[in-house]
Amino acid sequence: MTQSFQDWMQQVQQDVERALGTFLPAGTTVPHKLHEAMRYTALGGGKRVRPLLAYASGDLFGGDAGVLARVASAVEMIHVYSLVHDDMPCMDDDDLRRGKPTVHVAYDEATALLVGDALQAQAFETLAGIASLPPARLVSMLRLLAEAAGSSGMCGGQAIDLDSVGLALTREELERMHQLKTGAMLRVSVILGALAGRDLSPVELEALGAYSKAIGLAFQVVDDVLDATADSATLGKTAGKDAADNKPTYVSILGLDQSKELAEQLRREAHEALAPFGEQALRLRELADLIVQRKA
Repeated sequence: MTQSFQDWMQQVQQDVERALGTFLPAGTTVPHKLHEAMRYTALGGGKRVRPLLAYASGDLFGGDAGVLARVASAVEMIHVYSLVHDDMPCMDDDDLRRGKPTVHVAYDEATALLVGDALQAQAFETLAGIASLPPARLVSMLRLLAEAAGSSGMCGGQAIDLDSVGLALTREELERMHQLKTGAMLRVSVILGALAGRDLSPVELEALGAYSKAIGLAFQVVDDVLDATADSATLGKTAGKDAADNKPTYVSILGLDQSKELAEQLRREAHEALAPFGEQALRLRELADLIVQRKA
């Protein structure tokens, strides 16, 4: 593996940007405003962590580039839709995302609602468009994505989050919330990337699940640390929002130093989970490092 991690990451991000541009409806097609807003929020920004995880896992299991482009686009569309809805006045009421005005600010609330709905549908259409995989495996992939995005995954975690404002959650309750809200979509990105290559053995699935659990929690711990320590310009979203909204976070429960220590512990656990795959899992290890060491 001669390509540096930075070069590999930039290449994947460019590939995903092109793929999203292809799979999203053109802004010139009717309804123009909806399609334009979908492209406004999905293109030209973001770390693309979920697509990167899908590609890294796909590389490990021999996934075809065309299949991985659809998998990565599908998980990113789900993620972006969740951000659009999360930023709306009825939820977190934020006006900045990825360094630019949120969709309900740039357009209007009704458009933002429809953008989220349409991106979710587009994600499943994009994934279902894979013609080269065995039908049974593709159906399983569609089911896994639905579970990760729904009430037993991301949406369920968001519901718990909204209901927890002002409450004193235990660490276990906070962890459960984030396993659903953030962890479920990170995990499915890894699993779908692997399934783009081949069926998985129980041992492989368990190892990828342990890795995903560790990075999912680490991602949220670092998010909480950054929300408490970074500025809005660096984050590309409103800093200090969790504390201002009286939301429970790892920093509010554990403190800043212990939260940083926990993130490092989870990074080590992610590395350990990948031991069965040896050096072939280098990209997944590097992504665990990126998640913990990022500054935004």
